[in-house]
Amino acid sequence: MQETDGTPARRFGLPTAICLVMGNIIGGGIFLLPASVAPFGTVSLLAFGVLTIGAIALALVFGRLAERHPHTGGPYVYARAAFGDFAGFLSAWSYWTMTWVSNAALAVAGVGYFHVLTGGSSSKSTDLVIALLMLWLPALANLAGTRWVGAVQVVSTVLKFIPLFFVAVAGLFFFDPKNLGSFSEGGGSWASGLSASAAILLYSYIGVESAAMSAGEVRDPERNVGRASVFGTIGAAVVYLLGTVAVFGTVAHDKLAKSTAPFSDAVDAMFGGEWGGTLIAFAAVVSIVGALNGWTLMSAQMPYAAAKDGLFPAMFGKKKRGVPTAGVLAAAVLASLLTIINYVSGSGGVFEILVLITTFSATVPYLLATAAQVYFLLKGERDKVHAGRFTRDMVFALGGFGFSFWLVAGAGYAAVYQGGLFLLAGILVYAWMAARRPAAAEAEADGAGEPVAAEKSAEPEPELVA
Repeated sequence: MQETDGTPARRFGLPTAICLVMGNIIGGGIFLLPASVAPFGTVSLLAFGVLTIGAIALALVFGRLAERHPHTGGPYVYARAAFGDFAGFLSAWSYWTMTWVSNAALAVAGVGYFHVLTGGSSSKSTDLVIALLMLWLPALANLAGTRWVGAVQVVSTVLKFIPLFFVAVAGLFFFDPKNLGSFSEGGGSWASGLSASAAILLYSYIGVESAAMSAGEVRDPERNVGRASVFGTIGAAVVYLLGTVAVFGTVAHDKLAKSTAPFSDAVDAMFGGEWGGTLIAFAAVVSIVGALNGWTLMSAQMPYAAAKDGLFPAMFGKKKRGVPTAGVLAAAVLASLLTIINYVSGSGGVFEILVLITTFSATVPYLLATAAQVYFLLKGERDKVHAGRFTRDMVFALGGFGFSFWLVAGAGYAAVYQGGLFLLAGILVYAWMAARRPAAAEAEADGAGEPVAAEKSAEPEPELVA
């Protein structure tokens, strides 16, 4: 495989693709999740289990879609193939904005853990420098090529998995049922507690699409994208569930509900002393840097795929060393600007609004992708469709759509309203790109150049058969 700069691409093997999925799913939020859901009682563990089933269904859908369309861009590719350019653009626009705003949020969250790890003092200038370093070091790793992206992702995933898994396993030996509290806290029904805790946990599994997004860089994507999506999601689920159960069983419920570092409190409760805080701070910093490494790649892959079809500016469609450099730089610059606004001007409200928008933006590509799978299944030639497989795939597609719809509902009215406005603002970008495409086609007819929209794959269109 040759890239646009003439160099051979280095593709991700299955282990690296699994680490990409796990690393993007497990960011910094896991270190606060047990405390966030503790006020609802142990019913939140049931909510985690339900969400895990939905996330696995979504991962299976992405695997089946990648068999039909094993190309970089994932949800964008599927939406465009099923519903046309406009749906594809909406998927790409939503996902792209979500990635770089989320990167800014991750960098800001990592600053606090960094201070705990180093014992350094906090100031606006120091915090800004640390946050920018957290953004640009993963960006530089991406610019160095897919080989470095894969290496950083594997190392960071292993380094953060070890301490989290250690807490999860060790916690089983110190587990005390008296620490759990009641099944449903706060005097409400268990059903309301299930919904409330699920709303907090819903976004824990964003990132299941990571292997599908980078399908063009994965070896044998028809097989490995689905396997990486499912195995990576299950791996993240094991860490989530076992870790949360361990913390619930080792930290007294009343203390856990008020904790600002639940995993650190769990280590201190198991072994005494205060070294748990340093251990978990290290795991958190590694986890966030690893997530930033993976999400930086995701922020470049979506506009790369759209640029190849003329739906994003052409500069996003060029690669060096297997990485779309313009996309990496654009995401790093935009995330840096947002981070600077947060620290310099103190416009916390602006930052919170944009982060809120991402919670909605992340779900739009999921809804379009799962709807595309339903479309492909219904359009398939029935005489070539195995009844058992059709039923199974349709159940997973509908389950993935339901899970994605639940994500939208859990985002809340404000997120849906503001995210919807931001999504609609992208229509102007689509209009601009659509207006440029006829001119590019005319230039090609005159022999003056080749439009990006004309860069089609030489592979035959796959049969839309279940």
